Amino acid sequence: MSVIDLRGVSCPTNFVKAKLALELVETGEKVELLLDDGEPVKNVPRSLKAEGHKLLGLVESEGHYVLTLEKGEE
Repeated sequence: MSVIDLRGVSCPTNFVKAKLALELVETGEKVELLLDDGEPVKNVPRSLKAEGHKLLGLVESEGHYVLTLEKGEE
């Protein structure tokens, strides 16, 4: 499983970086994204879901959030 660390990256740059990183991942592959609290954890999951990715989970871990998703078809 790939891990994309977006901690310390502000909105909307974190969504752009997530999209670019997901281009390197095969459809159906699971990915973990590390997100900061606040706007990133609110906006990035919603935006990725709107792009067609399947959200599998979102958990808080040591001061940040881990979003697990399955890459959808583009």
